[in-house]
Amino acid sequence: MTTTSPRPAAPPPPSSGALDTLVLGRRIRHLRTARGMTLDDLGRAIGRAPSQVSMLENGHREPRVGVLSAVADALGVPVAELLRPEPPTRRAALEVELERTQRGPLFASLQIPEVKVGKSLPTDALDALVRLAGEVQRLLTENAATPEEARRANAELRARMRAQDNYFAELEAHARELLTAVGHAGGPLSQRATADIAAHLGFSLHHVPDLPHSTRTVTDLAHGRIYLPQGGAGVSDSRSPLLQALASHVLGHAEPTSYGDFLRQRVEANYMAAALMLPEDGAVAYLQAAKAERRLSVEDLRDQFAVPYETAAHRFTNLATRHLGIPVHFMKVHEGGTLHKAYENDGVVFPSDPLGAIEGQPVCRHWTARVVFTLADRFTPYYQYTDTSSGTYWCTSRVQTSSQGAFSVSVGVPFAHVRWFQGRETTERATSRCPDPTCCRRPPSTLAERWGDQARPSARPHASLLAALPVGAYPGVDTTEVYEFLDRHAPD
Repeated sequence: MTTTSPRPAAPPPPSSGALDTLVLGRRIRHLRTARGMTLDDLGRAIGRAPSQVSMLENGHREPRVGVLSAVADALGVPVAELLRPEPPTRRAALEVELERTQRGPLFASLQIPEVKVGKSLPTDALDALVRLAGEVQRLLTENAATPEEARRANAELRARMRAQDNYFAELEAHARELLTAVGHAGGPLSQRATADIAAHLGFSLHHVPDLPHSTRTVTDLAHGRIYLPQGGAGVSDSRSPLLQALASHVLGHAEPTSYGDFLRQRVEANYMAAALMLPEDGAVAYLQAAKAERRLSVEDLRDQFAVPYETAAHRFTNLATRHLGIPVHFMKVHEGGTLHKAYENDGVVFPSDPLGAIEGQPVCRHWTARVVFTLADRFTPYYQYTDTSSGTYWCTSRVQTSSQGAFSVSVGVPFAHVRWFQGRETTERATSRCPDPTCCRRPPSTLAERWGDQARPSARPHASLLAALPVGAYPGVDTTEVYEFLDRHAPD
């Protein structure tokens, strides 16, 4: 095993007004060689050893004001000439960039041997090394930062939703205006009324068998067309993707500039689609009457407006706090036990990572959202009280299937508000001590003793947990495929 001496610390790219010792060193070397001076010559002129001059020219030392003034005098230039921020030549600029990269964390982490940056290194090789290092840094930054950026943006968006009780007045107003424009009198929004909204906004609908696999709909703004999958395979409610596309148009969504922008647009489109299918005025009147009779139920809200259970659960969280005075939480949990998406303003503590992101985190086995998977009848609503570190919560949950497996969709409230709900009489109760690992993260001691050194499971993680999130204007969408699709279907 060979060892290498530690590399000098890399001078970071200087902030405004800071002295860049690498550029300063290259300027001194350029002026020295232009005057035919050796290191010995310049060293004698300033009263320093040649090795000290070499350290100065290599950017390893920041000179004192007196030394800098002496160097300028010896080279016959003003001090300001030495302090100019740009390297004296293109080659010098490449040398500075490579030096900075080699002394930084990239080369160290990859254990790449240091290349001596001297006159013997051809300029084209120097250029290639700098470009290669820049591309490696870009790829590493993209792959490492993109998932972190998405998680951070998601946590920030949840904080915003919590601050306004998941209620967006401006989106409610947009939905109300559209429903009025097509003469919707209330109750469930029919397929015909949905098509009327599209026509009102200037769009014709086209169901096609070759919709790009990475999309739910494609909107052709040039020709006023919205393309939908033929037969709606894999879509629980064919109105939802169309209404989301129309909502994005109404809200003026453009290409997202960041993950935060992408996530915000998705939430707004989903919210407005739900506000169209369960109009605020009718839904609030229905819920207020149900609360007065102490029979609030997500299932009944679903049936009243003929929407999927998850849509009704989402819509309940939009309206519960603003119009009913009830804090609430929502969870969608995969059958594997991980949190897919969630919302809360009632104090319940979801599992989260250090960035505050909750997606992909394991949910306590004792929570309603996990217990429902253990039932013989998964599709009947299940009710449970759960004692947690942040209080006691009542929750209703049911399982729904999808192409990605089964998910439980749950809505819960603090114990003080359960009196308004159907299912409050349940005797099912559990205690959760999570995140204490003794709650459910560790197997029982008897099982651990028997199988601890005998089990070798093979994990089956979702690919999204291992790969960086897709990049591009619309993450996860194959833009080339979309453009080719539009070319095929555009009218002559």
